[in-house]
Amino acid sequence: MLEAVNDFKGQSFDKLRRSCLRRGALFKDPLFPATNQSLFYKRSPPPGLTWKRPREICRDPRLFVDGISTRDLHQGSLGNCWMVAAISCLASEPSLWKKVIPNHMDQEWNEKRSDLYAGIFHFRFWRFGHWVDVVVDDCLPVSQDGVLLFCRSATPREFWSALLEKAYAKLNGCYEALEGGNTAEALIDFTGGVSEPLSLDCEALGLSSERRKALFQTLAKVHEHKSLITCSIRGETVESVLDCGLVRGHAYGITAVRKVRLVENPPRTGGTSRLFMVRMRNPWGTTDWKGAWSQGSEQWQQLSRAEREKMGIVVRDVGEFWMDFQDFCCYFTDVVVCRLVQRTLLWPKVTEEMDRRSRCGGCINHRDSFLHNPQFMFEVQSKEEEVLICLQQEDRRVLKKNGGGENLPIGFEVLKVEVNRCSRVQLVVEQAASSIYMDSRSVTLRGTLASGRYVVLPTTFLPGDTGRFLLRLFSHSHVQLRCAKAQKGQRKSSWPPDVYAVVRCEGDAVRTRVFKEDGNPEFNLRAIFYRRYPDNNISVELWSTGLLWDSLLGAARLQTTEFERSRSLVIDLRRGRSRSGSRGCVHVETSTSACLTDL
Repeated sequence: MLEAVNDFKGQSFDKLRRSCLRRGALFKDPLFPATNQSLFYKRSPPPGLTWKRPREICRDPRLFVDGISTRDLHQGSLGNCWMVAAISCLASEPSLWKKVIPNHMDQEWNEKRSDLYAGIFHFRFWRFGHWVDVVVDDCLPVSQDGVLLFCRSATPREFWSALLEKAYAKLNGCYEALEGGNTAEALIDFTGGVSEPLSLDCEALGLSSERRKALFQTLAKVHEHKSLITCSIRGETVESVLDCGLVRGHAYGITAVRKVRLVENPPRTGGTSRLFMVRMRNPWGTTDWKGAWSQGSEQWQQLSRAEREKMGIVVRDVGEFWMDFQDFCCYFTDVVVCRLVQRTLLWPKVTEEMDRRSRCGGCINHRDSFLHNPQFMFEVQSKEEEVLICLQQEDRRVLKKNGGGENLPIGFEVLKVEVNRCSRVQLVVEQAASSIYMDSRSVTLRGTLASGRYVVLPTTFLPGDTGRFLLRLFSHSHVQLRCAKAQKGQRKSSWPPDVYAVVRCEGDAVRTRVFKEDGNPEFNLRAIFYRRYPDNNISVELWSTGLLWDSLLGAARLQTTEFERSRSLVIDLRRGRSRSGSRGCVHVETSTSACLTDL
């Protein structure tokens, strides 16, 4: 089924292109003009900078030359390696880049029909649950020496990477807005997938071959399913070069994960050795790795080129290099996996405007306001289910030009609730899972949940912070995420008026006072019964002179005291004005002394 695509700021590629061809003019984008405002918001442009169309840069420009590959990407003078590394991963998978570069053959230059060229291109990015089509003209910033200032291909007449970068800059406000970022953000924007950050414990991985093997198998499985992987080395000094040639704070792409067997020469017992290896790519287009299996290292002398090709450990592009996985674990501290999930179950109204401060309750530390946050319910029907929950906030990078652009610290809690609950939670119950809180575009949690009903509360860290969010849940079986609402006919966090409770045991009964106000009754009833037959049930009945819904049972909590012999307690809900009304029962293992309070 085709996914809906929205035109960015109402610009339709087809309409604009037809208009240009009809007038015989090349497209000039009024929303992203060839001026300094599209370049920078803080620094000044370099001297001699000009804007040129591809035909002014070379004689025979092309969108693609010999197809698309990772060698088409060189970062340029912008600090956006996070984006270039993501595009590098994108270029390795046709099913992905063809979504980002739609109808690529129709956008190609036609040397025989130059009259069909309008100087307009379009690219698509996934934003907040939708694909957005971004139109750009082909005017590109060129340095004083005639070279493209930013991202460019190793082939001077190929322009797809430069034009894609321009469209992404337009989406984010300007080129400078792309300075510094998280590779996970770009991977989501290019695929619509879910990015999971993996923090590597280098010391533990270095000491344990089993942990290294488990991590390798995880990455191999991820890569086999065509998910995208990038990695980096954490450090205080960004882009400082280590003795081994790797660069701190620099994003690399993982382009292959291989388990290979090398024939030993001279042969020892068994005659072979097994190696876990990963192929990396540097967006700068240079191979700086100096360790084992680096370019020209002695390890390659063990293998002929034919053997390398047979084992699939060839270097395909400029900037690619191989590493032993043990060396990888010694240096790299962070891995980002972008999973291209096949089955998506979304809350139908994919975004929520947090424009009322009463809805922004902050994290669970703020007990007075935490439950004011939006609540979403789902049910696990199988014995257990692995779920992937992703909370994403609206990108604020476009606000950098006006001094903003900082992400909110976000996260979420997963509470396990009663199996018959169908309304909002009003008292913090069992915490089934918790995400971390961070000022990232997205926060992800993967976990296995037992059978039961759950409520997810997406929150900002502090109460009162407003923003828009997208909550997504992925699972192997059918799990539906829906909005949890207040009980019908009631205000949030309130019961109907004229509520009272009756506790019965072997013919004796104790009744609470009637709560006339519309609020949260706390019965605080304590009773002692002397039972002749200890196996008999104790009944707690909730009554109202008006109508009580069956869901009221889900809004009652029993606080019990210890008793030497625990017995089954029956909660008996009756509705209507007389005992002839229908009733529903829920059995709860508890002791004999109980106090009822609102959730």
